Amino acid sequence: MAEQDNQQEPQFIIQRIYIKDVSFEAPNSPQVFTEEWNPDTNLDLNTNVNVLANSNYEVELALTITVSSNSKTAFLVEVKQAGVFFISGYSQEQLNHLLAAYCPNTLFPYAREVIAGMVSKGSFPEMHLSPINFDALYAKRLQEQTASSAPATDAVVA
Repeated sequence: MAEQDNQQEPQFIIQRIYIKDVSFEAPNSPQVFTEEWNPDTNLDLNTNVNVLANSNYEVELALTITVSSNSKTAFLVEVKQAGVFFISGYSQEQLNHLLAAYCPNTLFPYAREVIAGMVSKGSFPEMHLSPINFDALYAKRLQEQTASSAPATDAVVA
């Protein structure tokens, strides 16, 4: 019974969600509006975790989208959507998963909304980002880390 009392109940609480940084550029305006719209989209995605005091973590989801048309940059939008999360009572493996997948998944709809609004205000066609499977990205990264840390083995011929 005493052992159960010592175990902390897992807690996950969203403390705050906010825009940390935002930028929109349309370097070839207004010429890009007079040409045929032939978009080519490139998405760059990154996450960063900052450990704060008292079981609080800041998670940043950084998205950079560059859209070109006819080999010219139509627009570039950058958003750092961040959140502060109180996370306590989880194993290290569970904590890593929460920080690398669950928290970015929580932040993504907010970032997607900011991006859609900025693109619309820039007078470009609507942009709706497809959902991102952060769990799959996390699993892939774990698999890559496991593969790269595995000792090299030479084939033994009998």
